[in-house]
Amino acid sequence: MGFGARWRLRPVPAPRSAAEEAARPGRLRRGARRGEAEAARLAPGGAMVAGARGGCVLLGLVRRGLLALLLAVSAPLRLRAEDLGDGCGHIVTYQDSGTMTSKNYPGTYPNHTFCEKTITVPKGKRLILRLGDLDIESQSCASDYLLFTSSSNQYGPYCGSMTVPKELLLNASEVTVRFESGSHISGRGFLLTYASSDHPDLITCLERANHYLKTEYSKFCPAGCRDISGDVSGNVVDGYRDTSLLCKAAIHAGIIADELGGQISVLQSKGISRYEGILANGVLSMDGSLSDKRFLFTSNGCSRSLNSEPDRQIRASSSWQGVNEIERQVYWSPDQARLQDAGPSWDSGNSSKNHKQQEWLEIDLGEKKKITGIRTTGSTQSNFNFYVKSFVINFKNNNSKWRTYKGIVNNEEKVFQGNSNFRDPVRNNFIPPIIARYVRIVPQTWHQRIALKVELIGCQIAQGNDSLVWRKTSKNAIGSTKKEDETITKPIPFEDMSTGINVATLVIPLVLLVLLIAGMGIFALLRKRKKKGNPYGSAKAQKADCWKQIKYPFVRHQSAEFTISYDNEKEMTQKFDLITSDMAGCVLTR
Repeated sequence: MGFGARWRLRPVPAPRSAAEEAARPGRLRRGARRGEAEAARLAPGGAMVAGARGGCVLLGLVRRGLLALLLAVSAPLRLRAEDLGDGCGHIVTYQDSGTMTSKNYPGTYPNHTFCEKTITVPKGKRLILRLGDLDIESQSCASDYLLFTSSSNQYGPYCGSMTVPKELLLNASEVTVRFESGSHISGRGFLLTYASSDHPDLITCLERANHYLKTEYSKFCPAGCRDISGDVSGNVVDGYRDTSLLCKAAIHAGIIADELGGQISVLQSKGISRYEGILANGVLSMDGSLSDKRFLFTSNGCSRSLNSEPDRQIRASSSWQGVNEIERQVYWSPDQARLQDAGPSWDSGNSSKNHKQQEWLEIDLGEKKKITGIRTTGSTQSNFNFYVKSFVINFKNNNSKWRTYKGIVNNEEKVFQGNSNFRDPVRNNFIPPIIARYVRIVPQTWHQRIALKVELIGCQIAQGNDSLVWRKTSKNAIGSTKKEDETITKPIPFEDMSTGINVATLVIPLVLLVLLIAGMGIFALLRKRKKKGNPYGSAKAQKADCWKQIKYPFVRHQSAEFTISYDNEKEMTQKFDLITSDMAGCVLTR
């Protein structure tokens, strides 16, 4: 048979006789029922009896129908909860930290749901769990509870008003979190953060600066604090009001990325009369009033404006020439795209959403720079309500192809949140930073027309007497890296270095070079005198001298000044050829 069907043959029963057919139980019951119905119909009052019996039957049917309806409604709800685990809320996890909440947190969690999630940290590490909030209505933990289960231990269940440890240090690198709810009236549920034992200073997303009295301290923020409910007041320049959430403010300041979390260093100081709120890195900080204390984040200092570079040039895919309110032509050229300049911004020549070719604004920094962030505004003109709502970043170096800035976790093109009006600046930080000479801002969505003013934030690649070592970028960082961006050593002098130090750095190597040459001359003279006593030398000595002649291009000499490595396949082939030719020369001389 086709299509995988299976057929089974059954024997055909023999036809029954009339007597057998009449004696079948089913037929007898049906005949009796027909007889009773006919008698009731003919008897006096039969209609009333039949009506009463029909009403009882109808009532029974209604009861059974309501019961079936209730089961039909409740069963799918319970089944859906068990299948989908719809008690889970906000969950962000990374390699060694994360954040997890119940659904609707900090609102009331739903009835008859469950949430189950297994969280892990790298093997060999221990898990640290911190409960920032636990508000479960049940007092007995029979139907509403939070439970942690590892391979060897169980922690909980926790619920109600019982004492719950703020932190749990597990003897395992993996734990299953289970939250279950029954019928209840109120309860926020839970907020949980976790990290590996490498971060004993882990805090939750709900910690505020005024929870700590020290002037300086360092804490570890888990991944996933950006979208947790709580206010932030202030900005990275003036500082943040001490009532602000620490980790959310660190994301706003560009100190850490929400997807990763990370270490923050906090400095508390005297408060100010007013805190200005701005949109930065997907977090909108609020204006704040006077406070006794504020806090700032200490960073590496690579956050100055790159707009004032003398060799900086800006160009664009196209430009627009419009008319202002007094019927005068206004040219929206890329030269007007500097954020600090007054007047209209750059506007593309074609802002139609159906336009297939992408518009772009390109900035040439003159040389490779370390770019840690970008600030953007719209047109800045009240009569022209134009701004870019989202964009992506492309970048490159000399003679290399354009690459797109990608997310760290998913390695996909990262779309940055742009402006929400034509006036207020918005900041986005690059974590990790971009090392490039050319940067392109490519608008993805906009309001009415594409209009941009831009300021890049960053610094020189190296400061002090340090040298720069370029290495291939990980795939989890900023996309693939081309040939030009492979390992390059390029010392960069410190601009603030005094003249005396410069002379010393020149004289000392010269003295060492003279001593080295003198030593080599003495060594050569002694070796020549030794050969006069044995002009031919032994075969063993010749073999040893032959190996001494071979150059070792793969030996890496570590020093404080520079590091050299060979990542280029072509260079490696050339070095192998060099070894082969040297060895061949030694064989021929023998």
